[in-house]
Amino acid sequence: MTRSHSTRPPMPAKPSPDFPLTPHRNGRWCKKIRGKIRYFGRWDDPDGALAEYLEQKDRLQEGLTTADNRDGLTVHLLCGKFLTTKKRMMESDELSVHTFADYARVCKLLCKTFGNTRLVADLRPDDFEKLRGKMAKRLGPVKLGNEINRIRVVFNYAYKSDLIVNPMKYGEGFRRPSKKTLRKNRQSQVAKMFTADEIRAMLDAAGQPLHAMILLGVNCGFGNSDLGTLPIAALDLQRGWLDYPRPKTAIARRAPLWPETVAALRDWLRVRPEPKNPQHAGLVFITARSDSWAKNTSDNPLSKETRKLLDRLKIEGHRNFYCLRHTLQTIGDEARDFLAVRHIMGHAGSDIADEYREKVSDERLLGVTDFVRAWLFAKDEADGGDVLPFARAHANG
Repeated sequence: MTRSHSTRPPMPAKPSPDFPLTPHRNGRWCKKIRGKIRYFGRWDDPDGALAEYLEQKDRLQEGLTTADNRDGLTVHLLCGKFLTTKKRMMESDELSVHTFADYARVCKLLCKTFGNTRLVADLRPDDFEKLRGKMAKRLGPVKLGNEINRIRVVFNYAYKSDLIVNPMKYGEGFRRPSKKTLRKNRQSQVAKMFTADEIRAMLDAAGQPLHAMILLGVNCGFGNSDLGTLPIAALDLQRGWLDYPRPKTAIARRAPLWPETVAALRDWLRVRPEPKNPQHAGLVFITARSDSWAKNTSDNPLSKETRKLLDRLKIEGHRNFYCLRHTLQTIGDEARDFLAVRHIMGHAGSDIADEYREKVSDERLLGVTDFVRAWLFAKDEADGGDVLPFARAHANG
């Protein structure tokens, strides 16, 4: 019986005498570099093969590996797999939109810095040290530490997902800033909180819904994400209470609402526009364009509106809306009930007693918010009033 042999097309000639690649019988162009044959594009695409060779030749001549033959995990492929996993977590409400946006930004940085085709196994400590140096030029110690941590999360994912054989070696040059560095940086900055005078000025100058948002910020320690996702169902304006687990930690949170806060919320809800997206129908705050205030870090309407307000009032010190949360924590601590403050803030505790503590009494929560309210509105009460002019005008809601 005669065995039939498959016929191969004849190997092509080089497109030009100075073409640096040679046709290989496997149907690809190749070149021997440092004693090893490296393969590039297919016979029918000599221009693409040449472009691939020119992109990789310097690294290959230095003895470094690349993603030729698609036989390794590249930086781009790792970032794609990582973001796919995180996106699924976001869609199942296990990860916030804010955190996903942070990871997406870091992955973009990694691809830009190391190159899409760079093999993860080829990365060395000096690569991470150079990356840290670039980031340190544009980021302060706190943000630098956060970015380094996110980058480590990406590469730790590769090891835990069995995409690389060994844990990534970052080297000593890719450490997060020390606690001493962080303390020195904090001491050199303006305190991340507002004075009572500044908050009163903000409330007097802010229109709706920013006015109500500022009050929730200092009354309940609400941040940008809290306000962007706050449901109407969480409000009991009749009794003056708010029950809403903090989105970031899913920690139960209950807070008394000041008369000023209740009045501002009632005023806002009377003019609140109808949302264009049915999914936003139950949200307290809707933008003027009938959209949600819950945006990622690159397009956060609350941050933008607060920045405009602070600039108009010439309130400086690189502060933002989130500093209202710092303010509540700082002033609330003076009420000397740490657990009550933590409950209002929605902080996750690490004490085993937290597993057994079922509630914090309303009286203790009122003790904190009443203390902060007295601090904030002391000037108005001293002038013969009981609340801000805005709240007085709408107190009967």
